[in-house]
Amino acid sequence: MGKGAKIVVSKNGPYLVSGKLPLGKEIIEIGSDGEPARWQSAKSYPVKESYALCRCGQSKHKPFCDGTHAEIKFKGTETASRKKYSSQAKKIIGPGLVLADAPSLCASARFCHGKGGIRKLVLSSDKSKLKAAAVREACNCPSGRLVARDKKTGKPIEPHFEPSLSLIEDPQAGVSGPIWVKGGAPVESSDGHKYKTRNRVTLCRCGKSKNKPFCDGTHISSKFSDGDKSLGK
Repeated sequence: MGKGAKIVVSKNGPYLVSGKLPLGKEIIEIGSDGEPARWQSAKSYPVKESYALCRCGQSKHKPFCDGTHAEIKFKGTETASRKKYSSQAKKIIGPGLVLADAPSLCASARFCHGKGGIRKLVLSSDKSKLKAAAVREACNCPSGRLVARDKKTGKPIEPHFEPSLSLIEDPQAGVSGPIWVKGGAPVESSDGHKYKTRNRVTLCRCGKSKNKPFCDGTHISSKFSDGDKSLGK
């Protein structure tokens, strides 16, 4: 991450990215049980000092902004809570893990559905295999809705990410997903508020989330696609 790297949510406009933050695409891969199981890197964009990513969902040059937001009079008012994650999350306490869950941040990636669901896995986390499965599902959650902690130490269990952005593709649902912000890349609102820096968050890019700037899964019901034919969509 370069000096001054950050993502600024412009008023009714694009995400303004600075500081040479890498940009790529990742695909949700499905496991043998028919549920999301892993991430596959699909594409990397040339590294730039700064760039603007479409937030209205209507650019003809996705993922980059082409000014369409002004033509369509996009209303991108930020409505997300500014409370700390810990204040938004409820806890599920199991024998080996404690799972924090903030439903308002859900990006509908569905990694928590496998093996009977993450709640069941956490409540059975005295068994090493089920504990490991619960940790894997929590860590694959791109939005950071789910955070697993070791019950004994109280420490969060997080994947290691370098600061970067990934555009999510969801072939099973037939849609393009949100912007996955990784590794503590900071996000700043249009009024200068600095959202809590986290290892994983997802930003809306279909323009229709009711939890802007964060994704709320609406890209699925709206059948959002960025039209990238190189991924076979």
